[in-house]
Amino acid sequence: MIDDRQPFDVVFLDFAKAFDKVPRERLLEKLRAHGVRGKALNWIRNWLSGRKQRVVLNGKFSSWAEVLSGVPQGSVLGPILFLIFINDLDNAALLVDILRKFADDTKLGHTVNSPEGRLHLQQALDSLCEWAVTWGMEFNVKKCKVMHLGFNNPAQAYTMNNQQLSATEEERDIGVCMSKTLKPSTQCAQAAKTAQTVLSQITRAFHYRDRHIFKRLYIQYVRPHLEFASVAWSPWFEADKAVLEKIQQRAVAMISGLKGNSYEERLRELGLTTLEERRHQADMVQTFKILRGFDKVKSDTWFQRVETTGRVTRSAADPLNLRQQAARLEIRRNFFSNRVIEAWNEVPSEIKNARTVQSFKRAYRAHRMETVGIA
Repeated sequence: MIDDRQPFDVVFLDFAKAFDKVPRERLLEKLRAHGVRGKALNWIRNWLSGRKQRVVLNGKFSSWAEVLSGVPQGSVLGPILFLIFINDLDNAALLVDILRKFADDTKLGHTVNSPEGRLHLQQALDSLCEWAVTWGMEFNVKKCKVMHLGFNNPAQAYTMNNQQLSATEEERDIGVCMSKTLKPSTQCAQAAKTAQTVLSQITRAFHYRDRHIFKRLYIQYVRPHLEFASVAWSPWFEADKAVLEKIQQRAVAMISGLKGNSYEERLRELGLTTLEERRHQADMVQTFKILRGFDKVKSDTWFQRVETTGRVTRSAADPLNLRQQAARLEIRRNFFSNRVIEAWNEVPSEIKNARTVQSFKRAYRAHRMETVGIA
């Protein structure tokens, strides 16, 4: 929509005490409607029942109180049960373009280039509030935010439960900072800040920085902050790339006993690669997983294969090659489904046809070692 210069509004929803407010008996009814019956349903009922809690403050304990609602947080089953409970939210938002649910992180969006579009989004919000009342849930309206995207967006005011939603220019969505500009600069800055904080804590705790120990600490505790969900926000501005790469440069410079003088030499000595190279390989792995069905998503949602266009070209010789999509905006050109096309089409066919994700990773890394000389 944005690439077509259409204004688009996204509403980020927030459930009040999401996991704690789920009505237990109504949840069990929904489980039964989804085909969960017999011993499995009884096991879940017993797992949810008989739970108690108390408050501890300054060594003083309150009396135990029975927990009458909710699903346990921090458990494997808790988020799944919550998703089953809110699964029919879609029926309350049939008029809008998107509704996405991930545990208690839910958002909906719609094209708002006409009064009808804005009305449909408001009607969906009203329906969601009615759903919440019906099923014993509640939205924390003060934390629900609307983000106005695209050209000539009228910045419509929306309400939930007769309260106006606050507009936002940045919002954290499933651990990634989403900006109104849709550019990854804010996410890069925040990821680098968090990683630098962790790196500083490690350097204060370990004065002798043995290469093996410090490398493992960096890989386990620092680098994940720089790479979390990078396929969704991989930067294309050199300044943003540098913000992330500087953290790894600092970490490498702290390791004792390295003989290399340059950053690249030290990386090779440690058996590491640049973060930009790792993001590139992550893109290729994700493309492989989508095309080969390892991720349970429809590949044609993301890509169009060259063979389906009917044109006879050199790239059509490989059935796994992809067609580059037209894009007006820089944001669209650098979005995952577009930026990977050229690199993916250059991957040798035998690597694309790997049987497992791990075998693809190994083969593609070896290919990169031969072609660009990475460690």
